[in-house]
Amino acid sequence: MTEYLALALGYLLGSIPFGLLLTRFMGLPDIRDIGSGNIGATNVLRTGNKHLAAATLICDMLKGTLAMLLAGALWGSDAARSAGLAAVLGHVFPVWLGFKGGKGVATYLGVLIATAWPVALGFAAIWGAIAGLTRVSSLAALVASAVTPAVLWFLDLRPEALLFLFLSALIWFTHRDNISRLLAGKEHRIGAKPRKGPRPPET
Repeated sequence: MTEYLALALGYLLGSIPFGLLLTRFMGLPDIRDIGSGNIGATNVLRTGNKHLAAATLICDMLKGTLAMLLAGALWGSDAARSAGLAAVLGHVFPVWLGFKGGKGVATYLGVLIATAWPVALGFAAIWGAIAGLTRVSSLAALVASAVTPAVLWFLDLRPEALLFLFLSALIWFTHRDNISRLLAGKEHRIGAKPRKGPRPPET
């Protein structure tokens, strides 16, 4: 029963669409109608509001962290991992938005903070280095998420490594269109202005 409660808690927290809620609160157009159509911080940045993008990033991270900490405090470490898994799934597949949410990177990082914060710092450092060099957020996320399970395994955090192996696979799945554009040399860059007119199909 506690596992089901942890899954429900994590999913409900993870499914809160902060990018959509914050942009609507500020009177901006529907975030799903610009850029990639994504509800995450990278697409919020395409509105030109850096502070709002930062707020979205922080909120999307914290819902993953909070899900794990609450479930861990109430029901133990196994439940915490279940809540972390469900938080990322909730962000990617929120019932409130027809199961069309974000790509999960910020919530993934929030779960990683609650799991092993030094590894989370490493994730952020890898992301920042690659994003700074290439200005391609998706590439940075793909590389950082690929490294994370191996680092956790090396640190002898085996259940956590298995959790993040699944979550990293999910991140790669949600970035499948980005991967296609990366291979074609057509991926969007951080800070690029959103295209006008119908947005290209993207998860």
